[in-house]
Amino acid sequence: MYASIGGSRRPSAPRTSRLTVRLAVLASTVALIAAGLAVAATPSSAATCNGYVGLTFDDGPTGSTSALLSVLRANGVRATMFNVGQNVQGNQSAARAQVDAGMWVANHSWNHAHMTSMSQSQMQSDLAQTNSAIQSATGVRPQLFRPPYGETNSTLQSVASSLGLRQVIWDVDSQDWNGASVSQIVSNASRLQAGQVILMHDGIQNTRDAIPQIMANLSSRNLCPGMISPSTGRAVAPDGTPPPTTPPPTGTPTTPPPTGGCTATATTPNVWGDRYNTSVTVQGASNWTVVVAVTAPQRIVTTWNGSPSWDSTGYVMTMRSNGSGNTFGFTTMMNGNSGARAQIRSCTTG
Repeated sequence: MYASIGGSRRPSAPRTSRLTVRLAVLASTVALIAAGLAVAATPSSAATCNGYVGLTFDDGPTGSTSALLSVLRANGVRATMFNVGQNVQGNQSAARAQVDAGMWVANHSWNHAHMTSMSQSQMQSDLAQTNSAIQSATGVRPQLFRPPYGETNSTLQSVASSLGLRQVIWDVDSQDWNGASVSQIVSNASRLQAGQVILMHDGIQNTRDAIPQIMANLSSRNLCPGMISPSTGRAVAPDGTPPPTTPPPTGTPTTPPPTGGCTATATTPNVWGDRYNTSVTVQGASNWTVVVAVTAPQRIVTTWNGSPSWDSTGYVMTMRSNGSGNTFGFTTMMNGNSGARAQIRSCTTG
């Protein structure tokens, strides 16, 4: 399949890619916090967000969506996934996993056809069917639409608008669909400016490998991944507000009564527009078990200095000491719930 942008033709992005063992390498790029604690936070978490960019991935879900989500989560990234309807219908669990990982899901047509050659009624049916598949799989109604190949016209835009969809093209093309190397993808992404959107694709290994370096570059320029506004089509803060002009609140300690011989105290030293870090200090035991809960739809995406496990809901984490000391931490994606903070339920010895 080929794309036509400005008169040129390009191949559509590959739909599948072999999953290789690269996540361990990617983890080594993760930032370290003070006092020598290894934090799986994003490079951008060390910087103030003076602007936001939209990281977008087309053509999913694919057989590599799980690998892509792992890399995005490891780097604290929230992105917009422009999904193909028939792919969603064939892999509903992967589409749901996108939302569970804190991503935004959007409409990329039913089967990636050249929509400008369709009649108005065909366009309407195509986009409506895709909306329905995405909402059925994820519980989320899309608000954004990206036309396949970037091909559009006034009829297609009108149809999208009638379905409550904002058309979004892109400002920067990563060229990952065109066989770009990791370094080329990183270089292309370095052109992103505040408010702009970059085109990338699900299912491409080089794209996954480029993400840590893309994040490092954005961090160096005080830019953070954001959501795409359904009103303007531009990248904004994840909650839809402009970048903060004052430092975010640091939160207050949460110290439950001692249980089983230990006490756990939680603070939130870092809060950003889409996520926050929690630091927990345990007193009274060197071999401890702490139970922590977050409020839905928040999700804990990374942890450090402990051995975590989760209950069946995914919202209650049990953290056990692993010999790294009496302080552990974790990063929580807000997923639209910016007011709640993680709460400690218990601290027991052993």
